[in-house]
Parts: sequence; C-alpha cells; structure tokens
Amino acid sequence: MTTFSDLFQSHSRDVYRFALFLSGDHDLAEDIVSETFIRVWHARERLDLGTVKAYLLAIARNLYLDQRRRAARRASLVDDRADPRPGPEEQASSRGELQAVLAQLQTLPEVDRAAVLLRAEEGLSYDEIGSLLGLTTIAARVKVHRARTRLTRTAGAASAPRTPMGEAR
Repeated sequence: MTTFSDLFQSHSRDVYRFALFLSGDHDLAEDIVSETFIRVWHARERLDLGTVKAYLLAIARNLYLDQRRRAARRASLVDDRADPRPGPEEQASSRGELQAVLAQLQTLPEVDRAAVLLRAEEGLSYDEIGSLLGLTTIAARVKVHRARTRLTRTAGAASAPRTPMGEAR
C-alpha cells in the first residue's frame, strides 16, 4: 500500500487543476482537493492503485456537485457595501489568458466542462470519461467535441474586431 504522502504528491496537482477548472474558484478547489484526499484515505482498503486517478477525479467532481447543490439552496444576501476594487488575487494575477479561459469554461454545462477537462487536462480516454460521467463512449466523444467547438467559437467571438458601436464584424 502506498503512503498518503506519495498518493498526495502524485495526484494533488491533477485533482486541484480539475477542481479549479470545474469551479473557477481557487479556494473552493483547494477545499475540494483536501476533502477528496481525506475521503480516499478513509477508503484506502478498497483502493485500486491502477484506477486511483479516475477515482480521485470522480470524488472531486462529486464534491463540486454537492457544493453547487448546497449553494443553490442558500438564499443570496445583497451586499450593497461591497468594495468595488479588485481583490488581492485579481491584483496579483498577471495571467489574463487563464482568467478568460476559466470564464469561457464556466459558460459550458457542467457535464460538458467535466468531459473536456478530463480529456484535455487529465488525458483520460473516452472510455474512462464515459464511465466517470455515466455516458457511453460515443456520448463522451460528442460532449468533448461540442465543448471544444463552443469554446473555440466563444474565443473567436471575443477576439473579433469591433465596430464603433461595439458589434463584432
């Protein structure tokens, strides 16, 4: 059996990246990573090291979905005293491209976002993606293709030259 430290060092970056791309929130991604590894460590007797990465990503996705469900149940409070200045993270971030990609990813439905991230970032096969998301292999291929097409179209529209009225040419 592998140690917790070995497991964490081997897969924490992948789980964090996946959680970040799903949520678009660094703090939430860190929380998801922590909870993911706690849960997998508690279930270590049932752990198959051959499929541990897919198992970790499935846990992370489920935690993200649980968080979304909890957030949807909470009533939003209107904070009209919010500071209009950018936060420290936004000020420190000099990677505008990453922020634009994260914003574009957030426009995709959750299943499409998860499918394209599992393929592009984690390098999972369509079979693995299908099994992780409860889809057929063909459906997983279609989800990834359509998500990539939509992201390309969105990126193309954002970089199109603008007329004086702000309309894309």
